[in-house]
Amino acid sequence: MGSFFIRTETPFDITDIFDMHNDAFAQDGEARLVNALRNDGDFTAALSLVAVHDDRIIGHVLFPPITIESPDKNQDCVPALALAPLGVDPAFQCQGVGAALMEEGLKTCRHLGHRAVIVVGHPGYYPRFGFSTARTFGITAPFPCPDEAFMAIELVPGGLDGVRGTVRYPPAFDAEGAHTG
Repeated sequence: MGSFFIRTETPFDITDIFDMHNDAFAQDGEARLVNALRNDGDFTAALSLVAVHDDRIIGHVLFPPITIESPDKNQDCVPALALAPLGVDPAFQCQGVGAALMEEGLKTCRHLGHRAVIVVGHPGYYPRFGFSTARTFGITAPFPCPDEAFMAIELVPGGLDGVRGTVRYPPAFDAEGAHTG
């Protein structure tokens, strides 16, 4: 494959990111989700990373903001991040691109002072980056989801200590059908 590098997205990347996700997932749900998050303002460019090979975007990861809402209405919501989506061009899958995006993305999230990331994903993939079932932290999904697929990672030691509740995603997740596939 040769080499690739990772950088934050630029406005010139928007169409290529859409096309890459459309190819990676063989449908446009994730691509539409990224655009909707960007358009709704639930988006931080520093947390939208692309992998580039020969001036071509071959991968993308986004960490949009979420909150964890306590069942105790006297407690404040806790800010966190989602990991959604992570996509790699099919021609470059299984070559370390996704792992590199994950590692750089989590490093960036830590550097920017975030305390936790939540992902709905393959239970055979994300634990190698430190994710474990969110329920072990007392965090639940707002939709039906197998426990093993709903995962969290503390970006700082104790980042989820005392946090209990249900994740609330930005409206784009429901509007684009991200929870239902």
